[in-house]
Amino acid sequence: MAYKISTDCIMCGACEAECPEGAISEGDGVYVIDASKCQDCASCADVCPTGATQPA
Repeated sequence: MAYKISTDCIMCGACEAECPEGAISEGDGVYVIDASKCQDCASCADVCPTGATQPA
C-alpha cells in the first residue's frame, strides 16, 4: 500500500528529501507520491511536521 499526502501539506519538502526511492515530487500546492515507486518504508511519514503523509 503506497503512502499519500493530504491537503495538510505545507510544502516544506521534508518528505521529498527523505524518500529513498525518489517517489515524491512537488505538485500543485502539495507534494505528491508516485504509488508505483513507493516502497511503504514510511520515511516520509516519520519526517512530516503536519502528519500529512499517511498510508493510502
